[in-house]
Amino acid sequence: MNRLKDQVILLAGAGNIGSGLALRYASEGAQVLIGDQNLEVAEQLASAVTAQGGQAQAIALDGASETSAKAAVAFCCEKLGGLDGIHINFASLADSDPECGALELSTEIFDEVQRVNARGALLCTQAALPALIARGGGTVLYTTSAAAHASGTAQLAYSMSKSAIHTLMRHVAKRYGAQGVRANAIAPALTFSAEIEPLLPEALVDMAKGGAAIKSRIGRPEDIAAMATLLMSSEGAYITGQVMNVDGGTVMRV
Repeated sequence: MNRLKDQVILLAGAGNIGSGLALRYASEGAQVLIGDQNLEVAEQLASAVTAQGGQAQAIALDGASETSAKAAVAFCCEKLGGLDGIHINFASLADSDPECGALELSTEIFDEVQRVNARGALLCTQAALPALIARGGGTVLYTTSAAAHASGTAQLAYSMSKSAIHTLMRHVAKRYGAQGVRANAIAPALTFSAEIEPLLPEALVDMAKGGAAIKSRIGRPEDIAAMATLLMSSEGAYITGQVMNVDGGTVMRV
């Protein structure tokens, strides 16, 4: 269980899925720098990691700020010895109103979702690539969504932003592969911990299970973390440019 031994990983986004990622990365031997716009959340997660014997630190990170993204990467290089991987795991859900379609979507909400999700992914990628290349190569992972593949009646801005990240991921994989950089995306469907699932609206859980091939439960952060660990490790050394759907069979694509 030391597949990430001595790696330095920047986790940008400490929320729901981020908790599973941080705990798993650290349990596999990585030093994890947990960045989040809410520093308190990042610090709490770092404490949970260290309480389980892992190595983690926290930093304030606004992924949609060029200055903030560069500062987090600089911390890895100057304080932790370099950067081996970045997992871009944050998102804005500002267009979550189920009654909001293309006609109702305001440009203000659209722009905010793109600013955080698409622009933020680009800025974090731009900050990390020089450090990864200097290291001799590394991994860029993006958490996207099954919504990037689906035809939905709502969350148009969110779905568009996640599709844009898939394009960015493929560009990074193709252009920088010769320099040792691999890039992939993980696309979950509804994903929450077993403790949180009972608190979710029953209709939402039923809808998620109904769309999946596996109907016994919804996705867990640990499911995403398992795939992410494979992609970050040497076991995933020949995987790049791919969108990995970890969604219980909600989306089935060639």
